[in-house]
Amino acid sequence: MVLNNIEKLIEKYENGETSIAEEQELKRYFSESEVPEHLEGYKSLFTYFSVKQQETFNKALPLKKAPAMPYKWLTAVAATVVLLLGFYLGNRTENQDLGTINDPELAFMEVSKSLEMISTKFNQGASTVGYLDEVNKGASTLNYLNEMENATQIIFKKEKK
Repeated sequence: MVLNNIEKLIEKYENGETSIAEEQELKRYFSESEVPEHLEGYKSLFTYFSVKQQETFNKALPLKKAPAMPYKWLTAVAATVVLLLGFYLGNRTENQDLGTINDPELAFMEVSKSLEMISTKFNQGASTVGYLDEVNKGASTLNYLNEMENATQIIFKKEKK
């Protein structure tokens, strides 16, 4: 009866379905001196696990200290300095003449010229888009053709029956 139970536990063990208590029972069984011949392979397996479970590692591991890299923080500082100089020198201009006009009449004339130029360019662009109306007309004509095709398909399907 015990042998039958052990064989069932081995089958469960091989399928990965045993509990910890069942595995302890298998270890106890195979730690005995007498084991049937067909289970000898399992004896060496479970005794190996028992021995390795009690084994500990006592050797000291030498840990190498990583060399200090003083240049790591130095590169971060240098990058920050370069960025700050870039922002400072990039925004600094010698003559900050933004084209300000002090005479109101002259300023009005300049704005009028600029708006007229923008209006002319906008009208040129709008005139080139006029062909889209023709495309829309052609698309609506295609819709009529699709309706005619659907009607002819209905007629021909009824005639075939």
